[in-house]
This record gives sequence, structure tokens and C-alpha cells, in this order.
Amino acid sequence: MKHPGFWKMLTVAVCMVLLGCLQAQEPQGHVSIILLGATGDLAKKYLWQGLFQLYLDEAGKGHSFSFHGAALTTTKQGQEFMDKFLESLSCPKDVAPGRCAELKDQFQRLSQYHQLKTSEDYLALSKDIEALVQQEGLREAGRVFYFSVPPFAYADIARNINSSCRPGPGAWLRVVLEKPFGHDHLSAQQLATELGSFFQEEEMYRVDHYLGKQAVAQILPFRDQNRKALDGLWNRHHVERVEIVLKETVDAEGRTSFYEEYGVIRDVLQNHLTEILTLVAMELPHNVSSSEAVLQHKLQAFQALRGLWKGSAIVGQYQVYTEQVRRELNKPPSFHSLTPTFAGILVHVDNLRWEGIPFILMSGKALDERVGYVRILFKNQACCAQSEKHWAAGQSQCLPQQVVFYIGHGELGSPAVLVSRNLFRPSLPSQSWQELEGQPGLRLFGRALSDYYAYRPTREQDAYSILISHIFHGRKDSFITTENLLASWAFWTPLLDSLAHEVPRLYPGGAENGHLLDFEFSGSQLAFSQRQLEQLIPGPGSAPMPSDFQVLRATYRESPLVSAWPEELITKLASDIEATAVQAVRRFGQFHLALSGGSSPIVLFQQLATGHYGFPWAHTHLWLVDERCVPLWDPESNFQGLQTHLLQHIRVPHYNVHPMPVHLHQRLCAEEDQGAQAYAEEISALVTNGSFDLVLLGMGTDGHTASLFPQSPTGLDGEQLVVLTKSPSRPHHRMSLSLPLINRARKVAVLVMGRLKREITMLVSRVGHEPKKWPISGVLPTSGQLVWYMDYDAFLG
Repeated sequence: MKHPGFWKMLTVAVCMVLLGCLQAQEPQGHVSIILLGATGDLAKKYLWQGLFQLYLDEAGKGHSFSFHGAALTTTKQGQEFMDKFLESLSCPKDVAPGRCAELKDQFQRLSQYHQLKTSEDYLALSKDIEALVQQEGLREAGRVFYFSVPPFAYADIARNINSSCRPGPGAWLRVVLEKPFGHDHLSAQQLATELGSFFQEEEMYRVDHYLGKQAVAQILPFRDQNRKALDGLWNRHHVERVEIVLKETVDAEGRTSFYEEYGVIRDVLQNHLTEILTLVAMELPHNVSSSEAVLQHKLQAFQALRGLWKGSAIVGQYQVYTEQVRRELNKPPSFHSLTPTFAGILVHVDNLRWEGIPFILMSGKALDERVGYVRILFKNQACCAQSEKHWAAGQSQCLPQQVVFYIGHGELGSPAVLVSRNLFRPSLPSQSWQELEGQPGLRLFGRALSDYYAYRPTREQDAYSILISHIFHGRKDSFITTENLLASWAFWTPLLDSLAHEVPRLYPGGAENGHLLDFEFSGSQLAFSQRQLEQLIPGPGSAPMPSDFQVLRATYRESPLVSAWPEELITKLASDIEATAVQAVRRFGQFHLALSGGSSPIVLFQQLATGHYGFPWAHTHLWLVDERCVPLWDPESNFQGLQTHLLQHIRVPHYNVHPMPVHLHQRLCAEEDQGAQAYAEEISALVTNGSFDLVLLGMGTDGHTASLFPQSPTGLDGEQLVVLTKSPSRPHHRMSLSLPLINRARKVAVLVMGRLKREITMLVSRVGHEPKKWPISGVLPTSGQLVWYMDYDAFLG
């Protein structure tokens, strides 16, 4: 003990222990979380609560945090919204009320709102974060940017983050993206390429919130922890079929704009149910904790999927859907939607494990119950001599044998994992899953709950809370990689294309559906069981469709005329605009489009937003032909109509959108503010020779066009490009492009719709060039083309 070397070694050991303790107490760094779209519905319902849960879980473990809400809303208004959201946050049941209030107060003090519109705003945010880190004497660990915004806004935000708001060297960046990730393979590829120019693959976290559902998140751990029992069963020799189901009782009311663009397959099956399919079908990696291995095995599962064809699917639509679309999207009475609200899909996996085994994916709205589950049903070769009433619960081999991952809702009302008692007793992590107490009378999939080993989470957690935790810890296996995303779209796009004109089976909705949506399969063919569909209401096939009539081509006022039923007419006009845009971009690198306001163009805007995914929006400049002198957020504003029905659904750079400056210095269309001159200067600066590539006009029942009215000389001739005018109807004050500027356009399209326009259409067909009486008669491009688009009601009465 007196040996000097011993004391030297002991001293070194003690120093190392003390050094380790000191290092353990050092903060691991500061993490800034920026929630873009902080005042939106998703943020209000889930994301702020998820961020608060992250703070509850991680506070005091070494990292320090700051939370930054961001949106386009002004700082004062945004902070007020945020304060309301934060006040409604809740703690888990095991947190005492006093402690909860203390934690909420801490979280609120760490949260602040920022208006993010320009690159300068992003730079200012970055400097604020750097100043905070330096002030507290911390090291920056990383930044999370959560994009809770529409995908059309991704590119601008990504550009600003990349150029002005990345963390410094040594700190990580994580960017979280919400679906939809494209509309088909091509659009997903374009979006991926765009994002890939700003972010590295490891920086991007694409959210499919179903991967955060507790039962779904348990599929791989369950397969791993029960390898011994499942290795011999999880294959084509023992599995009869796999069902992946998500049923909803609600319909699409209030969301028809989104639903018309996406439908049930894009909304649910291409993402949620396909992700679950890969978790069931993929080969199990040796280490399920390895994100890289899990993602690689999922990709292999995608590559093994057999291609879908039209016979792989059956589609339905609840019967009042078309009426909801007509009402919400201002569609004409003749309109019939082909968008499916119900789909059943038969999928096969072409590998040795699953060859010949049907995977059935099903989802729909307005169904008889709200429930989600994954059901693996095993073949059963047992035959029992005794009748069923004598079978001992959980023992008879004749009972169905199945493993069910119960996602939620339904009879059970909570997430669960169920395993038939006559199959095997499963192993689940006891700290997070507990056996479910028996509920007398409750039956699931035709059997009493007592026939299953049933487990539920010890604490139910929201999917977003789980995923936000995974983002913080850098766990990528719960998210969609670019490679897996494109593999999924490559699988689904051919089927979607083949179903584009398929008439869905109508169903009444809810319990009244009866057996109408039951289906059966044989080989690779899926079909409704009830062959003869009872006619529930007069459907699309009961009257001539617009497509049954050809578009009429003629002349009107010595210019080309296109006439058709309203739906066909709008389809034709939208296609012509897209063709003009593609040609202009090919020739000049950009497309300048000037759009009129009013009710007629609304259906056109919706058609362009939902049916033209190849439109070169990134190279398109959008201008207003005319504007009412009201604030731009007023419902009567033409810009507000454009924003609601077109801009929020497309990806057009914000600096390519040019609203008319009718609201300057808190005044509306004041002569001294020179708003008309400012708009004219903007046109002169950006539009070559002031010649728009295309101007879309309408025609009023008095013969006015744009906001140029009869008996008013303003804007009908002269040098002015943009003028202030007066309307006989409210709001009286308007701003409008002048007739000389309109006539400089390379192409002018005049859209005239409705029986009310029949009289003025007949009158204008007979008059000459008299713009002071009928301003529309003065529309004649000096070197461009004029084309009239009239529906049959306006043209023929």
C-alpha cells in the first residue's frame, strides 16, 4: 500500500472520474426549433403540443431549447395566435397540476413568434438565434425547421433557409416536410430535385404521421422480439392474406378542393397504407435499431411489389360528394365528379416469402365505422369434431389464427396488439405495453376479446409527439426517404392514370351501404361482390355527359369561337392556356398571364390548380387585369379569389405574383398615391414591350370588360397603361388595365358563360367597333390573336 506507483495511479483515476463528472454536467448544446406555419390548423391541433411534449421529455437532460413560431402573419397578430395555442397545452396525467403550470410557463418563455417573408427575415432569425446562444454562453447543437405549410411554398422557404438560416459549422440541420409529396411520380421527382438542391438527404425528414401511431410503430419491434415464434409462420406457406384497413365515418365536406385534387388513393393508400405494407412485407434486418438497415429493407420491399393494373382496384364514391363539390367549388349543375372516396386495392409481393399471398388495402370516407387496423390472417388446416359451442376459448385449433395491429378507434377505442391465443403468447416490452383487461361482450373480427392475447400501450401518445421525438434524436427510420418516396409513386402512378376516367360505384354512406362495397378477388383481379348495382340516384351515366358532345368551333365577330358545355369548355380553355404557357417558356423563358376577376374564372382557376401538373408555374408571372378598390384580404378582392382558388394550390414563386396596388398608405385607390402608375411601371419593367403572353377577359351583361364600363371614356384610349375607373355597381372604385394595353397582348381569351349572357352575346355579335357603348367591342389585339370561349347557354341560349 506504501508503493509510490499505487498512489500515482489512484490520483490519476480520481482525476479521470472527476473530469468525467464535469463533462457529464456540461450542456450538450442549444437546439432551436422553428415551426413554419405556426398559426395553422396542424400546428394548433398537434404540433405545439408535440413540441411541448418534447420539452417535457428532454428538459434537464443536457440540451437547452428555444422554440420559434413563424408564418406570414404580422408579428403582433402571430404572437397573439401563438399565446392562445400555448395557453391550451396540456401535460400527461402523471404530472401534478402545479408542476404542469410551471413547465408551461417555462415553455412559453422559451417560445416567440417571427414573421418570415423575405430573405432578410430569415437572416434576422439566424442572428437572433446566434445572439441567444452567445448570450447564454452555449454551443449550438442544431436547428429543426418544421414545414407546416403547403408544398408550393417549400422551394422559397428552402432557398431562404439554405442561403440565410443554416446553423454554423459543427451544428446539424433537420428539415421536416409534411405530405402531400407530389401528385404522381413526375411531380414528386420534380419536388425532390428542387429540395435536393438546397438540402442533403440526411437533413430531410418527410412525415407520414401513421408511422408515429403506436400500433404501427410496434410492427417491426414485435416481429423482432417474437422472431422465434414468427420465423416459421411469416410467409406464404402459413399466411392466408394481409388486410390493411383505414375506415372513416366522416365525408369530405369542407375539404372537397383538396379531395378533388388527390382522392382517396393519393390521400391515404399511396402513403399511410403502403408504408404499413412495407413494414409487414419487408425482410427483417438483423438489427432493427439501425435506421439505415430498416430503410434499405423497406426499399427492397417496394422493389418486389408487382405492378398494379386497372383490375387491381375497385373504387366508389358516396352519393352526395358531387353535390358537395358543386356547392363548394362553384361547379355547374351538369358537373359530375369521378374522384373516388372509397378504394380497395389488391397487391402482390413477388418474392419467395410472399409469392401468391394477397395484400388487401382498403380505405374510404362515409363508411359504417371509424377504425384502422393491420390484420395478418393465418391459414388453418385444423378440423374439429366438436361444435363451436364446446370449443375452449384460446385453445381450440379451429379458432381463427391472426395477429392484429389495431391502430385505433373502432370497438376497442385505443391502439392494441392482438394475437390469437391458439397461435402463440407474444413478447412485448413490459415498460411500454401492458395486457388489456377483459371487456365482456366485446368482439373483434368475429371473436371475443378473451380469444386473444391483447396488449395496449401503458401510456397513449399522439403520433406527432412520437415523431417529433424521433426527429430530435435523428431517427430516420420513421420517415420517408427520397428513394422510398419515388419507389412508392412509381408503383402507384400507372394505376392512378388508368383510373382517371373510371366511373366510381355510388354508395349512400354509413350503415346504409350494406353489402354494396363488399368485394372479392381471384388471382390478380378484384371485383365488387354485388354485380348488379342498384341505381341509388341518377348517376353520371343517366344523362349525356359533356364529353358526349364535341367542342364546336366557329367564328364570332370575325375571330375564332370555341363553344361547348361548361365543363368541356373550361377543360379546353385550361389546356389552351397551358399550351400557350409551355410555348412561351420554351421561346422566352417566362410566361406573363393577366387574369380577370369575377365568378366565371373561378372554375378555370380550380381546373388549372387540380388538373394541370405539367404547367410551368415556376416560370409564370401572374398579373391582374382589374381589381376592386378593397383591401387584398377582402372577400370581394379579385386577388383574394385568385389566392383561394389557384395560388394556394400551386407552386409559383411569390415574387412572380403581381397584385394591383389598390391599398397604399392605408388608403384605397387614392389618386395621389399613384398606384395605377406604379403598376404600369412594374409592367413596363418586367413585360417586354408591355405585351402579355395571354390576357383572360370576361364580358358583363352591359358589355363591359375588365373594369372598363360603357359611357365612361377612362381607359378606352390614350397613353395610360393602367387606369382608375368607376363601376355602376359596388364597390364603385376599380383599377384596370387600359384597352390599349390589353390590345398589345399576344393572345386575348374572352370567357363568357351562363344563360344571362345570351342577350349581350347576340347584341355584341351585331355591333361594330364602338368601345364607348360596349367596351368589349374595342378588344382587338393589334398584332396578337383574339379567341372567344362561350358555353352553349351563352352562345345558343
